[in-house]
Amino acid sequence: MKLIRNFCVIAHIDHGKSTLSDRLLEFTKTISVRDMQHQALDDMDLERERGITIKAHAIQLKYLHTDGQIYIFNLIDTPGHVDFSYEVSRSIAACEGALLLIDATQGIQAQTISNLYLAMEHDLEIIPILNKIDMDSAMVDEVSDQIIDLLGCPKEEIILASGKTGIGVEAIMKAIVDRIPPPKGDPEAPLQALVFDSVFNSFRGIIVYFRVLNGVIRKGDKVRFLYTGKEYFAEEVGYLQMTLVPKPEVNCGDVGYVITGIKEAKEIKVGDTLTLANNPSTEAIQGFEEVKPMVFAGIYPIENEHFEDLRDSLEKLQLNDSSLVYEPETSVALGFGFRCGFLGMLHLEIIQERLSREFNQEVITTVPNVSYVAKLTKGDILKINTPNDLPEPNYLEYVEEPYIRAKIITKPDYIGTIIKLCMEKRGNLEKQHYLTPERVELTFDMPLAEIVFDFYDRLKSTTKGYASFDYFPLDYRKSDLIKLDIKLNGDNVDALSALVHRSKAESVGRKMCKKLKEILPQHQFVIAIQAAVGAKVIARETISALRKDVTAKCYGGDISRKRKLLEKQKEGKKKMRQIGSVEVPQKAFLDVLKLDD
Repeated sequence: MKLIRNFCVIAHIDHGKSTLSDRLLEFTKTISVRDMQHQALDDMDLERERGITIKAHAIQLKYLHTDGQIYIFNLIDTPGHVDFSYEVSRSIAACEGALLLIDATQGIQAQTISNLYLAMEHDLEIIPILNKIDMDSAMVDEVSDQIIDLLGCPKEEIILASGKTGIGVEAIMKAIVDRIPPPKGDPEAPLQALVFDSVFNSFRGIIVYFRVLNGVIRKGDKVRFLYTGKEYFAEEVGYLQMTLVPKPEVNCGDVGYVITGIKEAKEIKVGDTLTLANNPSTEAIQGFEEVKPMVFAGIYPIENEHFEDLRDSLEKLQLNDSSLVYEPETSVALGFGFRCGFLGMLHLEIIQERLSREFNQEVITTVPNVSYVAKLTKGDILKINTPNDLPEPNYLEYVEEPYIRAKIITKPDYIGTIIKLCMEKRGNLEKQHYLTPERVELTFDMPLAEIVFDFYDRLKSTTKGYASFDYFPLDYRKSDLIKLDIKLNGDNVDALSALVHRSKAESVGRKMCKKLKEILPQHQFVIAIQAAVGAKVIARETISALRKDVTAKCYGGDISRKRKLLEKQKEGKKKMRQIGSVEVPQKAFLDVLKLDD
């Protein structure tokens, strides 16, 4: 165990975690030059296309130190985007140390600080690394001073590196051996292993990734999952390298995988404790946080007969992404589907894309919203996940909505535009703090519902990409919320309903009607698009009917002949409007979300 080091790489988005991980793989010859590619650990096409890490990736490296010993490094490369912070928290729970990467051209950003605090809560040893020092715009001295202020470490402890050129990789390797403590644990104690990830393999079932805290797991052992109480035989155990490497046993302090032939996704819970059936550990591993979805949206199959396929796909996807939460629901307009909880809008987008690519599931997504709490006049408390759950106003005493504490780090030039944007989103400025003369941290309390759609994009565009954003949930506060209904020819479209603040109802209603007028195709009859609050219509747009020229066959002659044909057509359209249904294309549900474009 003295020769094992478990660590993860944490940083703000786009600070070069995956590139640095590539250099570590090359340096230790874990991956051959022939197989080397950019973002080697990212195994999804989607990750390479977007240049982001979506899933944390674990891999084992072997390093020959200057003292002649071969050390075993278990490295976990983590995502940087705020939507995937759950992946980071899971990785941190399985490590003793963290490489904190800071971009020399950007300095410390919001997600850097929140990931750092997450690592400090778990008492991890932090190794600060200043990355991208080879770039012309690198501000080595200024950013080093920021790191010293943040961590209180001496300047000599900061390692200067470049993930692109490989500068500083050897210094990082030495620092990992010297500064990160080896894992503690008792090899003789009953097996206690933390399940930190799992993936589905269509040939072998579910592959479980774990970190052994106490004891040893051997091939053929009968293992038990404490949370579910289920028992299985370990058909194969081994280490995680670029491929799975089978071994007779995985020892105390190590990271490995186990294949037990489990086919049911429900039987694996990330954060569960793995132990032996014949000599079980009595207590579960503590300190693993539960996932808290921030944004909810309905996901429906385009054809209702694909409902069971969609359920299957979501189950398998949840194995690979345990921050996805879902439950079945029905909608009048869309039939059977699922109410899903996501960590943010990027997470929702990625899940939708993965369903399409990995499982060939084309789906309709409803307007995303957050969950509210309603108190009824009788004193009951209800959780509101969809606008249709909201009771009638005469039964309602008040509604509370979730608030978040948002931290934005930016240059002083953009303070005015950021405050204006946050005030527009019903935010209150709580604190303004200068980290350095060139960097200021703004703290706002604001409703979560306001940042769900386009807040991050607008923040980036108003500050030319110089603002970094991070948030965490605070509490629920009373708010004047009302349900906004969208009606097509008098019929409610429940998938387009939304809960909005009373002050914004009219402007949101007008925008939605205008947008739908652009998107919906013309029908043979007139379509009235209305936005209503209760019985009161607050906005309306009309789509005129497609008109066939029924008088084309009349050459001259008496006008009454033409009038008769037009009257007949008018009657037909009236009848058609009563019985005809308006087709809402899938694109409409998605485009309505982008109201401010």
